[in-house]
Amino acid sequence: MQFGDILKDATSEGKEKHVPFIEIMTAHGSEAKDLVHVMVGKETPHPNTIEHHIAWVELFGVKSDGQVINLGRSDFAPSFTNPNISFHAPVDQFKAFYALSYCNLHGVWQNSIEVK
Repeated sequence: MQFGDILKDATSEGKEKHVPFIEIMTAHGSEAKDLVHVMVGKETPHPNTIEHHIAWVELFGVKSDGQVINLGRSDFAPSFTNPNISFHAPVDQFKAFYALSYCNLHGVWQNSIEVK
């Protein structure tokens, strides 16, 4: 079995939403910093209970030479925090971003976005 065999994407979605949504915001805010925003449940909120919740989100950037950079991870406390995080990242140094999210009941979910 390969790690990729356990990853799920939008084709596996049910009524709960697990796929991490990635949004790139260049020159955002008063300091004009680039942000990569990742959230789970943008249109339909994911349950956030002790029994069923998103435990963490990770973000990876892929440089033009193919090098993969782990940009960070955020862990979420069930019922207290929502799976919604922004990462400061120099967007122009990457050709794509990949996000993973982990649901304690339904496993690891993935999504990606190319930088234009």
